Amino acid sequence: MKAATLRVEVAFATVHEQITIETRVPPGTTVAEAIRLSDILGRFPEIDLAKNAVGIFGECARLDDVVQDSDRVEIYRPLIADPKEARRVARGRRKGLNNRKPNR
Repeated sequence: MKAATLRVEVAFATVHEQITIETRVPPGTTVAEAIRLSDILGRFPEIDLAKNAVGIFGECARLDDVVQDSDRVEIYRPLIADPKEARRVARGRRKGLNNRKPNR
Protein backbone atom coordinates (compact mmCIF):
# COMPACT_ATOMS: atom_id res chain seq x y z
CA MET A 1 0.00 0.00 0.00
CA LYS A 2 1.33 3.43 -0.98
CA ALA A 3 1.95 5.92 1.85
CA ALA A 4 -0.44 8.87 1.98
CA THR A 5 0.86 12.25 0.95
CA LEU A 6 -0.21 15.72 1.96
CA ARG A 7 -1.20 18.48 -0.46
CA VAL A 8 0.64 21.72 0.33
CA GLU A 9 0.76 25.03 -1.52
CA VAL A 10 3.91 27.16 -1.49
CA ALA A 11 3.40 30.84 -2.33
CA PHE A 12 5.75 33.73 -3.11
CA ALA A 13 5.19 37.15 -4.64
CA THR A 14 7.49 39.65 -6.26
CA VAL A 15 6.55 43.18 -7.21
CA HIS A 16 5.49 41.89 -10.63
CA GLU A 17 4.05 38.42 -10.07
CA GLN A 18 2.62 36.01 -7.55
CA ILE A 19 3.05 32.28 -7.82
CA THR A 20 1.53 29.39 -5.91
CA ILE A 21 2.91 25.91 -6.45
CA GLU A 22 0.95 22.90 -5.29
CA THR A 23 3.11 20.00 -4.22
CA ARG A 24 2.67 16.63 -2.54
CA VAL A 25 4.80 15.90 0.51
CA PRO A 26 5.05 13.00 2.93
CA PRO A 27 3.63 13.34 6.45
CA GLY A 28 6.13 14.92 8.84
CA THR A 29 7.50 17.32 6.22
CA THR A 30 8.76 20.64 7.60
CA VAL A 31 8.10 24.09 6.13
CA ALA A 32 11.68 24.23 4.80
CA GLU A 33 11.37 20.80 3.18
CA ALA A 34 8.03 21.71 1.57
CA ILE A 35 9.60 24.86 0.11
CA ARG A 36 12.52 22.87 -1.29
CA LEU A 37 10.27 20.11 -2.67
CA SER A 38 8.12 22.70 -4.48
CA ASP A 39 11.21 23.83 -6.44
CA ILE A 40 10.19 27.47 -5.95
CA LEU A 41 13.81 28.21 -4.99
CA GLY A 42 14.88 27.30 -8.52
CA ARG A 43 12.41 29.77 -9.99
CA PHE A 44 13.24 32.59 -7.57
CA PRO A 45 16.95 32.45 -6.68
CA GLU A 46 16.58 35.67 -4.67
CA ILE A 47 14.77 33.72 -1.94
CA ASP A 48 17.12 33.18 1.00
CA LEU A 49 15.51 31.06 3.70
CA ALA A 50 18.06 32.41 6.19
CA LYS A 51 16.63 35.92 5.61
CA ASN A 52 13.06 35.60 4.27
CA ALA A 53 10.34 35.14 6.86
CA VAL A 54 7.82 32.36 6.30
CA GLY A 55 4.28 31.71 7.40
CA ILE A 56 1.31 29.40 7.06
CA PHE A 57 -1.96 31.11 6.11
CA GLY A 58 -0.59 34.52 7.17
CA GLU A 59 0.64 33.36 10.58
CA CYS A 60 4.39 33.46 11.22
CA ALA A 61 5.97 30.02 11.14
CA ARG A 62 9.41 28.51 11.65
CA LEU A 63 11.27 26.53 9.02
CA ASP A 64 11.18 23.46 11.27
CA ASP A 65 7.39 23.57 11.81
CA VAL A 66 5.64 20.51 10.36
CA VAL A 67 3.07 21.17 7.63
CA GLN A 68 -0.44 19.77 7.60
CA ASP A 69 -2.61 18.70 4.67
CA SER A 70 -3.92 21.71 2.68
CA ASP A 71 -1.51 24.20 4.31
CA ARG A 72 -0.47 27.29 2.35
CA VAL A 73 3.19 28.00 3.06
CA GLU A 74 4.06 31.62 2.32
CA ILE A 75 7.51 33.09 1.78
CA TYR A 76 7.65 36.79 2.61
CA ARG A 77 9.92 39.37 1.01
CA PRO A 78 12.06 41.50 3.32
CA LEU A 79 10.62 44.92 4.17
CA ILE A 80 12.25 47.79 2.31
CA ALA A 81 11.04 50.41 4.81
CA ASP A 82 10.05 50.46 8.46
CA PRO A 83 6.20 50.54 8.43
CA LYS A 84 6.07 52.92 11.41
CA GLU A 85 8.46 55.34 9.72
CA ALA A 86 6.51 55.17 6.44
CA ARG A 87 3.25 56.03 8.25
CA ARG A 88 4.95 58.92 10.07
CA VAL A 89 6.24 60.35 6.79
CA ALA A 90 2.81 59.95 5.16
CA ARG A 91 1.11 61.75 8.06
CA GLY A 92 3.63 64.59 7.75
CA ARG A 93 2.92 64.93 4.03
CA ARG A 94 -0.84 65.06 4.63
CA LYS A 95 -0.40 67.75 7.31
CA GLY A 96 1.78 69.78 4.94
CA LEU A 97 -0.88 69.64 2.24
CA ASN A 98 -3.58 70.79 4.66
CA ASN A 99 -1.55 73.84 5.74
CA ARG A 100 -1.01 75.17 2.22
CA LYS A 101 -2.69 78.42 1.27
CA PRO A 102 -5.02 78.27 -1.71
CA ASN A 103 -3.70 79.74 -4.98
CA ARG A 104 -5.32 83.04 -5.98
